[in-house]
Amino acid sequence: MRVVIQSRVSTIVQENKRQIDELKDYASKKGWEVVKVFEETISGAKKNDERPVLKEMIDYIKINKIDKVLCWELSRIGRNSLEVLKTIQLLNENYISLFIKNYNIETLNERGEVNPLSQFMVQILTSVSEMERTQIRSRIKSGYDSYRKNGGKVGRKVGYSKDKETLLGQHKDIVKYLRQGQSVRNVMKLTGKSSGTVQKIKKLLSC
Repeated sequence: MRVVIQSRVSTIVQENKRQIDELKDYASKKGWEVVKVFEETISGAKKNDERPVLKEMIDYIKINKIDKVLCWELSRIGRNSLEVLKTIQLLNENYISLFIKNYNIETLNERGEVNPLSQFMVQILTSVSEMERTQIRSRIKSGYDSYRKNGGKVGRKVGYSKDKETLLGQHKDIVKYLRQGQSVRNVMKLTGKSSGTVQKIKKLLSC
């Protein structure tokens, strides 16, 4: 059984390591061969075509005879319900099962057929996840609005700027690829970050 691991975190402060280590351990106990790990640091609300690592994984599994994609939880695939379901549909069409560790469910059964119960659960879970994210954003916005109405100011203080080490620490993925000799364009594709951000980090590294 040949499998790949998909791991996503939203910010540079978070780490993929725990997700990946636990999935590798699970695969080992099952006797599955982990042939590749795909890590990305990007918001799960992004559309699939804005996630270069996800696109790379899809391309890889299509041509490398992969049986399963392992993820720690459904939100690691994404938080946009429509985009998550698109990804699962694409996997289904290629007879590749998605295994979701925290719920211990798979999208396909042993015969490679769609598991109706799992499909139903996935639809509910992605919808709930997106609803929670929307509610959180709404509460944050409401809090900001209330704060402003009472005379508060939101944003950086005048004259504030992040120091070099802080910026490099927040963009470790960019630093890694630049030190590998990747071009600015490639780094943008690999990290999903803007040209301005990549250029800024490149300039700091050359100082």
